[in-house]
Amino acid sequence: MTSSVPKTSIAKAQGRYIRGSVSKVRRVLDQIRGRSYRDALIILEFMPYRSTGPITKVLRSAVANAEHNLGLDPAVLVITSAMADMGPSMKRYRPRAQGRAFAIKKQTCHISIAVAAPTES
Repeated sequence: MTSSVPKTSIAKAQGRYIRGSVSKVRRVLDQIRGRSYRDALIILEFMPYRSTGPITKVLRSAVANAEHNLGLDPAVLVITSAMADMGPSMKRYRPRAQGRAFAIKKQTCHISIAVAAPTES
């Protein structure tokens, strides 16, 4: 029995429960979406934001998936999709004056990156 499912050339990777706000991660992802893998690494290297570390890790994982599972060359890969979704918030309490307590929400996010080889027309 042969499968009629076409072989896809899109490799994905996810980073889940990353500490940091979604808006701050999206600010970085907007800069690398649609760029080549090499250009994205250079941009991430020199951006001054804390979220570039986890984003670089997820990007390298997606490229490793493309190289190992699909046999694609990392030099030709392009970031087709880069998204950040909100994760659960960790709830903590900070003591304040006169026995009060203020709630602190420590936000988490899920980072999803997909890379693919450009189609030749």
